Amino acid sequence: MAPFPLTHKAISPYASHATKGILSSYQEMVGVVRVLTGLIGLQGGRTVRINRVHVYKILLPFQGDFYSARKKSAYAENIIVEVVADKWGIRGYGEGAPRQDETGESQASAAKKATDLINGTSFPWELSDVSQIRDFVDGLPEEKGYSTAICAVEMALWDAVTKTQDRYITEYFPGGYYADTIHYGFTIPLAQKVSILEICKWISDMGIKHLRIKMGEDFQRNKKTIETVRSVCGDDCELRIDPNGVWNQHIAFQHIPLIKEHKIKVVEEPMEKDDPGLGEFAEIIRSMGVLLMACQSAPTLKDIEKLIKKGYHQMINVKLSRSGGFHRTLRIIDYLRNSGIFFQIGCNLGESGILSAAGRALCLLCKDAMYYDGSYDRFLLKENITADDVSFGLGGEAGPLNGPGLGVKVNSEALEHLCDETEIVTVARE
Repeated sequence: MAPFPLTHKAISPYASHATKGILSSYQEMVGVVRVLTGLIGLQGGRTVRINRVHVYKILLPFQGDFYSARKKSAYAENIIVEVVADKWGIRGYGEGAPRQDETGESQASAAKKATDLINGTSFPWELSDVSQIRDFVDGLPEEKGYSTAICAVEMALWDAVTKTQDRYITEYFPGGYYADTIHYGFTIPLAQKVSILEICKWISDMGIKHLRIKMGEDFQRNKKTIETVRSVCGDDCELRIDPNGVWNQHIAFQHIPLIKEHKIKVVEEPMEKDDPGLGEFAEIIRSMGVLLMACQSAPTLKDIEKLIKKGYHQMINVKLSRSGGFHRTLRIIDYLRNSGIFFQIGCNLGESGILSAAGRALCLLCKDAMYYDGSYDRFLLKENITADDVSFGLGGEAGPLNGPGLGVKVNSEALEHLCDETEIVTVARE
């Protein structure tokens, strides 16, 4: 799908508030979904009675090292939450991807907070109404340091409930922006020219047209990378660049002619959010028709509201795990729609098939997103924990997954193999 032109007029569902008075917000749409699809109570009077919940720490190895400006990664350390409902023979799974540089979370802290949430008095051990999941999340801390844990726990609850109903998860959310098919882009890491050439040839063979290029502090290296990408992938590819906030004012201004020459569409997180040169840089690229996008500086709704008030950013990279799961992420997207701000659905480096599947569902619910990143499974991971392949196809094309819940089956042997068995935490219902 071609992204919208770089003008707010192109997003009439946002700027014109065309849905005002009908379905003007996510919260209102949630209410309509409950009424129209009969989800106030679970079908057939079913109540999902949770018997126990397991929290795993997993290590997902990559096929090779992945370089960005801030670090080299050979694996991802995520958490998995497994909800077990014995009566229905159901196991619901959720995943969170803690990232120190985004939310201040580590794998250990995220696992502990997930356990604390499950042990809390508000945890819904019996689910007779899907609104209980949203109410549970609404009662949890808003701080970004809880986002990964909340995402994993909430996702596991949704997976369990929707499996019990034998329905795909998107049916439980407002469908006003639903799409049957979306097209993912691809992220090009920091690498030597030989590797960049190989990646670009693969991208060209795959027919992927939306590319996100990792940038570093070395201008000449960045220049060669962009020139290589453009020469191999062609002028019809849309390019975004992402320095991961490592540029200073001098480096950022040095790149302005390069951004113009190669028709870069989006610059993502070029500097730290409080860098004194950010405002001037933002104004210059805006005059060129280039969007400034926030990523790691925009983990929560409160953070995003503060950024938007400054007026520098026209776009936000929204991530399911970083934002605290479906309920909170859709609330953020609703705010962006009503504020006339562009957004893309992003992902964390090293998501298993569980989080990839959840990201797929979110993407399908947001046909108005400008870009989509995710479903890298077989292209990045050396080992996975799902039996199903969630990777995108030619052209980055992807659609709904086949199956209830998140649409994937977890390979229990792979989960046990990739987790730290000595640190599995089980919380059983009293």
